[in-house]
Amino acid sequence: MAAPLVQIQPSAASPAEPARKPSWLKVKAPGGPNYVALKHLMRDLKLHTVCEEAHCPNIGECWEHKAATFMILGDVCTRNCAYCAVAHGTPAPLDTGEPQRLADAVAQMGLQHVVITSVDRDDLPNGGAEVFAACIAELRLRLPQTSVEVLIPDFKGNPEALSITISRPSPGCIASRGPVGDIHAHWSCSTVPCK
Repeated sequence: MAAPLVQIQPSAASPAEPARKPSWLKVKAPGGPNYVALKHLMRDLKLHTVCEEAHCPNIGECWEHKAATFMILGDVCTRNCAYCAVAHGTPAPLDTGEPQRLADAVAQMGLQHVVITSVDRDDLPNGGAEVFAACIAELRLRLPQTSVEVLIPDFKGNPEALSITISRPSPGCIASRGPVGDIHAHWSCSTVPCK
């Protein structure tokens, strides 16, 4: 037979005030003037950032400093990784105007360094490597003083996709989310000579 339930009575002493969190741990809600301007810029140019799509808690701070990681090839990933907040499913058709709009945004933001990543596009023959190459080429053409860093998907291990991505002109820095071609470490950064 089960023991009878006992009602627990609160103690008569006043509860201690909970310890406050340190100020550096608190994240300000986004909404400063640069944040708002950047949000409008992204919407007007129909661009995506990993900051928004992955629900980064630091978006307010980064965008207020005009820093963002652009996410090309749309906002829907063909994979469904449990740890990732980016939407998954069937992506929209390839957007051939994206490289020009990306360069427009980089120019309007006055960036000296741009970081580009993407969703996985396993529906495309080379995983979207041609779009990475087109973005790099457009940036090199219009903003030659801006350094370019690309964080590429694993391209399902396809070395041809890697070759397309780093073909002329090449990015200044390339990193991969998995093994592809000669890049083996998870998000390792390798310097690629600019041609």
